Amino acid sequence: MPELPEVEVVRRGLERWVAHRTVADAEVLHPRAVRRHLAGADDFAHRLKGHRIGTPSRRGKYLWLPLEDTGQAILAHLGMSGQLLVQPHSAPDEKHLRIRIRFTDARDTELRFVDQRTFGGLSLHDTTPEGLPDIIAHIARDPLDPLFDEEAFHQALRRKRTTIKRALLDQSLISGVGNIYADEALWRARIHYDRPTTGFTRPRTLLLLGHVRDVMNAALSVGGTSFDSLYVNVNGESGYFDRSLDAYGRENLPCRRCGTPIRRRPWMNRSSYYCPKCQRPPRLVRGVTAR
Repeated sequence: MPELPEVEVVRRGLERWVAHRTVADAEVLHPRAVRRHLAGADDFAHRLKGHRIGTPSRRGKYLWLPLEDTGQAILAHLGMSGQLLVQPHSAPDEKHLRIRIRFTDARDTELRFVDQRTFGGLSLHDTTPEGLPDIIAHIARDPLDPLFDEEAFHQALRRKRTTIKRALLDQSLISGVGNIYADEALWRARIHYDRPTTGFTRPRTLLLLGHVRDVMNAALSVGGTSFDSLYVNVNGESGYFDRSLDAYGRENLPCRRCGTPIRRRPWMNRSSYYCPKCQRPPRLVRGVTAR
């Protein structure tokens, strides 16, 4: 699933090509793509028609297109393979095209939602006073948000009886960090993924947050991370941060810092990659549980 950098790359592309355009019509080609819009495909298409799209917004991995003067927004769930593409009207339909949105202006482009695995989709939701779709109002701010509260995050870490990688992936604590960038930030900070959060000092928390931001900004600068053709930006181009990964996906390759082979361990139906020398496993702490 795309993480914050990949979603932000898509958001920026949409801001350039879609913001402040008025919807002429919307066509739902597969009902599963709007399954989260409970009123159904026809209602979804009808509610978009004639409305002007505002500036695309994002919180963590969540992306939405506000509809100006309606108090509603189109929330995009990219899932495992969802793509929002800006295509010429004349471009052939993609094999897995699910939704098409055309605009009233003279530009020869349209917005397409393409999804091979159909885990993603678009849905329309009321927005909160902050402008978030109400269904994601519980999602914490992400570390690139200027209003992210570092002290509140540190205190929440200390209260949470869990381990640091689980905390980084907890969207109620901090949003936008997924498996790839958690492993990368922890490698940079020399912190083992199973270290209990109760023992984190303020300097260690701030150090880790700095590395989280650094690795995400580095990924943003090269278009995000693409391991296959399923993640692309709005022009269909892949990111190439996978060439710069220091830990994730590098099992048995030498650590770029000390030369020790990187290890992979099963973790929550995923994998954790780490250097056994740079990221020492923590000692067991009585009373601390990973949850």
